[in-house]
Amino acid sequence: MAGQGASEPALFTELEVEFMAEDESINIVPNVRMDTLNMICGDYGPFRPQIPVTVPLWLGIAMKKRSKCRIQPPDWMSVERLSEVLEMEREAPREFQPLPFHYVEIAKLLLDNAREDFENNYMVQSLLEDIKDVRWDKVEKGLKNLSGRTHAVKVL
Repeated sequence: MAGQGASEPALFTELEVEFMAEDESINIVPNVRMDTLNMICGDYGPFRPQIPVTVPLWLGIAMKKRSKCRIQPPDWMSVERLSEVLEMEREAPREFQPLPFHYVEIAKLLLDNAREDFENNYMVQSLLEDIKDVRWDKVEKGLKNLSGRTHAVKVL
């Protein structure tokens, strides 16, 4: 349990959740030639210019910061897909539409570190904010409907 007593539930800070999200896989397009990187957590590469390769988010960001690659935005971060999710969120009052578990953290990391790799990055950011707002509204409405005898809530 992250910094919690034995009787308290495990709570994670924003930075700890972001750290966990950095293990998610992304695709990068290297602009350098490098042999396979042998890490404790796995082997990544080899890296060849203009040939996409899948790496953990943390490695993609590290390479991006050193101008060794560009990041391919995940399919779910396209304007088209986020628009669909937003529309479905608005139509389904009691369900959340599928997005990656750490979508908020992944999107933040990618937009903070690779904004130029996204077409319509401002639209992507706006759609993500709209999805967040719709979801919070659903949560607030759902909590208002709870009776005093409710002991657990399932969030879909």
